[in-house]
Parts: sequence; C-alpha cells; structure tokens
Amino acid sequence: MAWLHTWFGLVLGFVLIVVFFFGTLSVFDREIDRWAIPQTRFDPQPMPSFDRMLLPAFRKMEPGEADYAAHMAALHDPAQGPMTPRLHLPADEYWAYTTHRDPVLRMGVGFKVPLAKDPDGHNHIHGDATLDPRSGAFVRADQLKIGSEWFYPMHYSLNWPWQNVGIFLVGLAAVVMLAALVSGVVIHRKIFREFFTFRPQKHSQRSVLDLHNLSGVVALPFHFFFAFTGLVIFGATYFLPVSQFQLKGLHDQHEVMEARATGLPHQAAGVAAPLASVDAMVAEAKRRWAARDMAGEVGFLMVHHVGDANSYVSIYRAGSDRVALVGEGLHFRASTGEVLREDPPRSAVADVHEFLTGLHLQHFEHWMLRWLYVLGGLLGCVCIATGFVFFVEKRKAAHAQAGGQGCRLVDALAVSTVTGMVIAAVGLLVANRVLPADLVGKSDWEKHAFWGFWALALLHALWRSGPVARGGMNPAWREQCRAVAGLCVAAVMLNAVTTGDHLLQTVFIETYWPVAGVDVSLLLTAGIAMGAARKLTRHEHQRRATSAGEGREAAGGLHA
Repeated sequence: MAWLHTWFGLVLGFVLIVVFFFGTLSVFDREIDRWAIPQTRFDPQPMPSFDRMLLPAFRKMEPGEADYAAHMAALHDPAQGPMTPRLHLPADEYWAYTTHRDPVLRMGVGFKVPLAKDPDGHNHIHGDATLDPRSGAFVRADQLKIGSEWFYPMHYSLNWPWQNVGIFLVGLAAVVMLAALVSGVVIHRKIFREFFTFRPQKHSQRSVLDLHNLSGVVALPFHFFFAFTGLVIFGATYFLPVSQFQLKGLHDQHEVMEARATGLPHQAAGVAAPLASVDAMVAEAKRRWAARDMAGEVGFLMVHHVGDANSYVSIYRAGSDRVALVGEGLHFRASTGEVLREDPPRSAVADVHEFLTGLHLQHFEHWMLRWLYVLGGLLGCVCIATGFVFFVEKRKAAHAQAGGQGCRLVDALAVSTVTGMVIAAVGLLVANRVLPADLVGKSDWEKHAFWGFWALALLHALWRSGPVARGGMNPAWREQCRAVAGLCVAAVMLNAVTTGDHLLQTVFIETYWPVAGVDVSLLLTAGIAMGAARKLTRHEHQRRATSAGEGREAAGGLHA
C-alpha cells in the first residue's frame, strides 16, 4: 500500500494538482471572466426576449471558420456532390444559455451539412457567440473568457482536446486518486490522531508529513467525492469509443424509439414551416413551473430542426435554487406553440445521478458553500504539493551520496507544477491587462502567454535545481514565490490603471464583487507567497548555519 500510494501518487500527482488548482479557480470562473473582459462588468441578466432580441441575433450568426475547416471534410460526402460553402450552410438548431452569475448570454447555432456522410448522426458545423442582453450587441469573439473557457476546461481536460486525450488522462488520474486515498487511509491507521497533529517546528520531513496527513484527512470526504463524481460525469465520454462505433446501430435505434415514445421528432420532415412566438412558449413554461410551486427563470432554450415542420422548442428552467442539475424541461411544437411534452419525474437512479452531477458542478446559489469548495480544492493542492516535498526530502540525502539525479528532477517538476502553475495563471491575467484591448486574436496571444510563463517556470526550476543533487534546497521555490507575489500585485495595479476599477471603486463607490473578489484574492495570494518566500529564506539560512557549525566542529576535531 505504501508503494502504491507513493509511486502512483507521484506519477499522476502532477496531473491531479493541476486538476485541483484549476478546479478551485473554476468555482468562480464567471467572476474571473468579468475581470478579464471589462465590457461585461454589469449585473447578471435574465434570458432576454427571443422574438425581439435572440432570433435576429441568431440569424446574423455564421458557422465558425475554425470549426468548418476542422470538421467539414470529415462530415461531407463527396460522392453526393461538391462541398457546401461555409456561409451557405443552413441553420438547423439554435441554443441560448445563461446562469444567475452571467451578465452576458451564451448562444450558438448548429449549421446542418446538407450532403453528409451520416445524415442521421451528428452533422453540424457550429457557430458560437456571446450577447449583451441589454442591447443585443455581440461581445467580441476573440476575447478569452479566462475563467470559463480556459481555467475551467483545464480542470477536466488539461486544454488538450485532441481525441479527448486530456479528458482520458484526467480520468486515469481520478482513478489513481481514489486508490491513493484508500491506500493513504490504510497506511495512516491512526487517522483521528493525525487529524489534530501538526508540528511545524519539527524538522522538514516531519512537519511536511504532518501537513500532508492533516490536509488529506480534513478534506478526505471532499477529495473522494469529487474524484468519484468527476468519473460519473464523464462516464459517457470514457465509453464513447464503444458507443460510437461498436454499438452505433443500437444507439441509433434507441434514438428512434425515444423520439417515438416522447413525441419529439428525431429527424426533420423536409417541409418548411414558420416559427411561432417563442416568448409565448416561455410565458407558458413559467406559468406551468409556478403552478408546480417552482417558479423560476429560463436557463437554457433550444430550437431543434429550425424552419422545419418537425421543429420543436425545448425550454429548461434555471435550477440555481437546488443542488440537482435539472431543468424541468417543457417542449413545444415550434410552428404552433402547442405543448408536446413535459418532462416527467425522474427515476431514483436519475435523481441520484443529477444530484451528484449538480453537487460537483455547483450551479446553485450558495456563496458560503462555494468558498468551502475553494477551501477543499486548496487543501487538495496542499496535500499533493506536500507529498512531492516529502518525497524529495526523504530521499535527497541518499541520492546526493549516490550521485543520483532523480530527486533533482522530481523537485524541479514539483516547483514548476506548484509555484509554476500559479505563475502561469496569474501571468495570464497580467497578459490580459497588458495586451491592447483591440488586438486582433487577443485570446490566442493570452494562451501563448500562459504556456510561456509555465515553460519559463519549468526552465528556471531545472536551472536552479543543482543544490538538490547535493542534498540542499532548490532556491527556485522561494524565487518563484516572489515572482508569484510580484505578478499578483502587478495584475491588481494593471486592472486599476487600464479599467479604473480599483478596489476603492469596486468595494465602496460602485460595489461590484466579481472584480473586487478577484483583486482581493490576488493580494491575499501575494501576501501568502511573500510569507512563504521569507520562511524558505530563513530555513535556508538556518540550514547553512547548521552546516557551517558542523564543519567547524569537524575541523576542530581534526586539528586536535
């Protein structure tokens, strides 16, 4: 069990700490978005009028150039005719989404590929946009939503979308984490004593191990639950190669049977039909929700088979007042507004699944619980980071005597993963404020800055790791802590200079907590990083003084 806990935790720990850290940031991903895109700094808005605002916006949208280039050739059947030009693809579905924390509205169009290889399968080229619900104007598409489009996907896919490799790697890490948690409990049998044991004044190995045990035990239910529910959420993705290829016939038959049972058309009829007032359908959906004592706003709206006789509109309630991720959907015939289906009560299994999913994704309104999520995520980071440090501290003296370089490499990777990861995240915020607002392709430059900061942190950690091979401490730890502090302060100052939203403004004058919260968190991070740097510096001075004293004693003994 000790071998399993040590080596599995070490190898996959570098992935797990990334998952924990960016999962922690994702708790407030919408607030980070507001910090990153100043023109979206206004109060959350409800779903706007579909008839007056959304429909005209949908009709202006185009298929994404990148999505067309990446997928059109794979979806199009050249035997049936030439490839349809991008701007000539017909719209097949509309969708719009918002939450209680979103000032802006996310919307998209699925454009149908007319001459598709698989007409019954997924044959859409997508076009996405962000809308200001107050005016109906589009928000610039080349601005990166740092929280929801970068930190959040990093949490579950490492921003490695090719063939879902990142998702599978995170899934493997989650399985390993469950094994590490169980083996850790077996190893530390006196779990309740370790819950109250932390000896910071002891030598490095003892205090680091105490902190590793303490952070692991305190948040043990949190760690286990989130690793397990993450696997539950992506279960369908893990089995996608089987369901998409080996069981495709059964999958297609199920869709046909489901359409027959629900009355919701699976395929378009091929006959044109107008679209009735969707606003009237929204009003009816709200009336029915209120009649069931669950009045609420619309969170998600989708029009299927746009412009076809089989078109229908699905309207889902924003479920921010409950944990379970449900929408209480109602479905209307698009051409008449007639109610086709009201989603029935879920089975017990579906209820459990939706509860677990909702608890993991935390779309509910509960700010105190959100901060507890942040605390649990940071404890996970501490547990993994102290595991790295303990691994190196326990072995570096022996490696130094044997002339090995293993601890040096592990320590450099630990530095670049722990402090380097924070440098990359905060460096991205600095780049966001430094780069001109009107820079074309700004989001791509910001992504390059993120990876550039992280690569520099890795190179710096490797370059400064020489003392570890001699049994000493890597100075990159304290140097990168200082870099974190400097970048955090720089990000806060740059936000104030470039937008005018300094802390006095966002806290006292025109209170806007999403931006104020990010700034305060950055300043707290800077303080913690500087405190850590000073402590590491004192520790290094003490170690040198001890070594010098031992050297003098040895020299005195030889002289005598």
